[in-house]
Amino acid sequence: MSTSIRSMSYPLSATTEDVHVTGRRIASTFIDAVILGTAYNFLVVLFGGIQNPHAWEWNGTMGNVAANILYGIGVLLYFVLMEGYLGQTLGKMLAGIVVVREDNAGAPGIRRAVVRTALRIVDGLVGYALAFIVVMSSEKRQRLGDMAAHTLVVRKK
Repeated sequence: MSTSIRSMSYPLSATTEDVHVTGRRIASTFIDAVILGTAYNFLVVLFGGIQNPHAWEWNGTMGNVAANILYGIGVLLYFVLMEGYLGQTLGKMLAGIVVVREDNAGAPGIRRAVVRTALRIVDGLVGYALAFIVVMSSEKRQRLGDMAAHTLVVRKK
């Protein structure tokens, strides 16, 4: 039996199937990891060093503390600004999902995006296994960051 989110006292016109986007969430996480990993590799080339380069294997280090801090700030800003203002990172855009507020289905805003991003540290434990378990156990398919920020990840219309 399909229950609408509206009947769960959330003013969305979506059905519960709209929050059943776990596969898309996994895809968007992978896409964002590739994007952020590429940015890191770019910084390694600019500010770090590469040891033992082989055809398909190399070890890059970014010994410059300022570059590491710059990268960390960039990652935080990527999630906070993209999700706060647009409801989507590039990964979510490509996966066809969007983060919305539970109360009005609007863009989350910066405060909620900061909460979601801060809890990525916990959700990301053991390669995002904790997030996966929590999402699969949650009626509204929310990770801990979504629960704390009162957001949902839904299929983009």
